Amino acid sequence: MSNSSLPTLPASDRPEVAARLRDALLGAAFTADGLLELLGAPAYAALARSETVPALRATRGDTPLETLVRLFLLQQPVPHARVEDVLPVAECVESGWLVSVGADEVAATVDVRPYGGPDGEDWFIVSDLGCAVGGAGGIGSREEGVVLGVGGASTTLAGITVRTPVSAALDLGTGSGIQALHAARHVTRVTATDVNPRALHITALTLALSGAPAADLREGSLFEPVRDDETYELIVSNPPFVISPGARLTYRDGGMGGDDLCRSLVQEAGERLREGGFAQFLANWQHVEGEDWQDRLRSWVPRGCDAWIVQREVQDVTQYAELWLRDAGDHQGDTAAYEALYDAWLDEFEARKVRAVGFGWITLRRTDSDAPSITVEEWPHPVEQPLGDTVRVHFDRVDYLRAHDDAALLAVHFKLADEVIQEQVGLPGAEDPEHVVLRQHRGMRRATKVDTVGAGFAGVCDGTLSAGRILDAIAQLVGEDPVLLRDRTPAQIRLLVEQGFLEPVG
Repeated sequence: MSNSSLPTLPASDRPEVAARLRDALLGAAFTADGLLELLGAPAYAALARSETVPALRATRGDTPLETLVRLFLLQQPVPHARVEDVLPVAECVESGWLVSVGADEVAATVDVRPYGGPDGEDWFIVSDLGCAVGGAGGIGSREEGVVLGVGGASTTLAGITVRTPVSAALDLGTGSGIQALHAARHVTRVTATDVNPRALHITALTLALSGAPAADLREGSLFEPVRDDETYELIVSNPPFVISPGARLTYRDGGMGGDDLCRSLVQEAGERLREGGFAQFLANWQHVEGEDWQDRLRSWVPRGCDAWIVQREVQDVTQYAELWLRDAGDHQGDTAAYEALYDAWLDEFEARKVRAVGFGWITLRRTDSDAPSITVEEWPHPVEQPLGDTVRVHFDRVDYLRAHDDAALLAVHFKLADEVIQEQVGLPGAEDPEHVVLRQHRGMRRATKVDTVGAGFAGVCDGTLSAGRILDAIAQLVGEDPVLLRDRTPAQIRLLVEQGFLEPVG
């Protein structure tokens, strides 16, 4: 379907109406905190799953907040007289936020959803009706140009993004403008692009209604709208990464063969980054028969960039096909048509020798080093969001380790990072543990095995002694040659520094 089959959007060139609407929403406590207080935790959580019945039951009254919830979140027509007491109805109808229904009711033309910013900001995300929850939760829409709201993928990307203040950022495939909105807090000039002009329109509405500065909005695919001489300190993208046969749905399907869209996005980002700048993406990638998936992703990294790639989830091709067919509501239609689509997905994967699909995060950082660092790992375990500072510090550690050879490392004073605990695993009553594990309770929440020397070393790192002096003391304690211990331990120290268990002092 084309965008012409979708409802007409509010005018994006009426910022004064958006400002008055914002004031009215805030005045009625139509905020994330206000919704939680009104609806209660169960109904509030149900909304995030696109379940509206609990919220409908909780908004049977006639308070201003209940009126706004039914109007903008639940897409229920509301009597004109009730809305008149809350909103500038005439202006909202004229500008297109509301439309008259029947003789005495009005209805919203878009979904407007409160969204709490990282520092308590009251923001609002605009999306198409019925599409407030984006991603694999399943919006059941087959509209080609539909624009989704906030989903798990968009909040994940917002959480991992490095938030250093910079002058220029690029949001590729902006959708409803969530990444552009976050970037507006710490970026002087935000450029947002999308192949779907409807998405650019909705991004403008999201920014205006949230009280954020307008972005430079450009239509086009990937880096097409970017001039040759333009570079950025931050590039973010939650692209249409779904690997599917064809490109039915603009909001999710890449339209290139296999994972080529994600590969192209990563490979082309390097030349658009300024020195020290970050490019951060969500992506899907193929696990191809006879090919190491980590090598596949290493080949994507452009020259002149460090990279940290984390695979968070893997699905076999049947799980993957079912997930995204359900996302579009295909399972609810004709059984034969659903089976034919399912078969087409499996045909595509079989032709490409794809056995599974991975999902995760890709971060690039532009570097002038002659020996860029590329880390590709699998970490499906829970993490602590936001992770932006964790990502930034990861690359700081890369620089530090690159600048210190083993001899220099032994001269450094280290301290154990905060909230790291030691676990000893072994049989009950055994004299010695089978192995020792260091575990973080912050950031990536990593766990790593260490030997007895590594555990002892980490345990006494408080910044007072150099690494070499500590190893000499351990050698004397265990009766080992200190020279041999100094030779074999730096690799373990490097790992502990790289993963954030140890921090250099000063």
